[in-house]
Amino acid sequence: MMKPLFTLLLLFSVCSLRAQSPAPETADASETVRLGERVETLETHLSTWDKIVARLPRFSGYVQAGYQYADDASTFFLKRVRLSLAGDIVAHKLDYRIQFEFCTPRLVDAYIQYRPFDQLNLRLGQYKVPFSIENTDYVPTKLEFIEYPIVLQKLMGFSDLCGISATGRDLGATLYGGFFKRDGYSILNYDLGVFDGAGINTKDNNKTKDIAARLMIKPVRGLTISGSYYWGEYGASYLKRERYAAGICYDRGAVVVRGEWIGGVTGLPDAGGNMESDGWYVMAGWRAPHNLMPVARFEQFTPDTALRSQTRQNNYTVGLLWAPVKYLRCQLNYTYEDYGTASDIAGRNVLSVMFTGMF
Repeated sequence: MMKPLFTLLLLFSVCSLRAQSPAPETADASETVRLGERVETLETHLSTWDKIVARLPRFSGYVQAGYQYADDASTFFLKRVRLSLAGDIVAHKLDYRIQFEFCTPRLVDAYIQYRPFDQLNLRLGQYKVPFSIENTDYVPTKLEFIEYPIVLQKLMGFSDLCGISATGRDLGATLYGGFFKRDGYSILNYDLGVFDGAGINTKDNNKTKDIAARLMIKPVRGLTISGSYYWGEYGASYLKRERYAAGICYDRGAVVVRGEWIGGVTGLPDAGGNMESDGWYVMAGWRAPHNLMPVARFEQFTPDTALRSQTRQNNYTVGLLWAPVKYLRCQLNYTYEDYGTASDIAGRNVLSVMFTGMF
C-alpha cells in the first residue's frame, strides 16, 4: 500500500516540476518573437533614415578648361565652373534645383518644379528657355562640341543680337508635359512658358512678358521632331524680339544626327527698324569603341538676311570626343570659319582642346 502511494506522489512531483519549467519549443518561440521585434524596430529606423537622406540636397558639378589656338591668337581658357544643388521636397512631386557659375560669378539656375501628372507640370524660377532641341536637351556635359552653334548663340540669349547674354536662360514660369506614353517616353511633348525677357538675375525693364512655346514629337525611341516659337519685347523701348525654330534629331545607340533651322526678327535701337536673321546647322557623330566619338558639324549664320552675301558666316568643324572614365570628357575640335565679303578676314582656323571633369 505504501509503495504504490509513494510512486504516485513521486510521479505527481515530477509532473509539477515539468509544468513549472518552460518547454524548449516555448523558449524558442519566445526568442523568435523577440528577434522579430528587434528586426522590425531596425527596419523602422532604417526607413526613417532613408526618408531623411532622400530629403537631403544632392551636390554635383563640373569644371571645363582648355586651350585654343587660332590664326590671330592663342590662349588658355576656363569655360565653365558649375556647382549644382538639387533635392526633393515631396518625392516624385515637388523638387528644386540651384546652379551657380563661378567662372563669371552668377546664379544660372534657381527653380522649383511641381509634377503632379505626366501631362501637366509647372516649373517656376530661372532656367533654360524651352526653345529648340539643343538649348535644353544638350547641356554642356552632353554636347558633342566645345561650342554651341552660332545661330543658337545669337538668337537665343547666349550672346544675343539684342544684347542679352544669359546662357539661353530667363526668369519665368512654364507649363510642360507629355501624352501617349510608350516604353518609358511620351510621344507628344509640349512646353508653354512666360518670361521676363531680360535675361538671368535681371528684373524686367518693360511691362510686357515674353512667350515661348515648343512642341516635340517622338514617334519612335531616339527620334525627336521639334518646332519652337518665341515672341517678346526687350528694353525700355519695347523693341521686337521674335524667334522661330524647327529641328530633327536621332540619338540612339552608336549614332547621333541632329539639325535645326532658327530664324528671328530683332528690333534695332535708335529707330533702326527690324533686322531679320537666320541660320542652321547639321551634325553627325558615331560612338565608336573605346569610348571614342568622332563628330562633324556644318553651320551657317546670317545676322542680316538683307545683306546675306556680306554678313553670312559658315563654320566647318570636325572633332573627337574621348571619355576614358565616367567623369572625364576630353574634346578636340578643329573649326574653319568662312566669313562673308564684308569681313576683312578671308577665313580663320581655330584649334581647341577642352577637358571636362565632373563630380
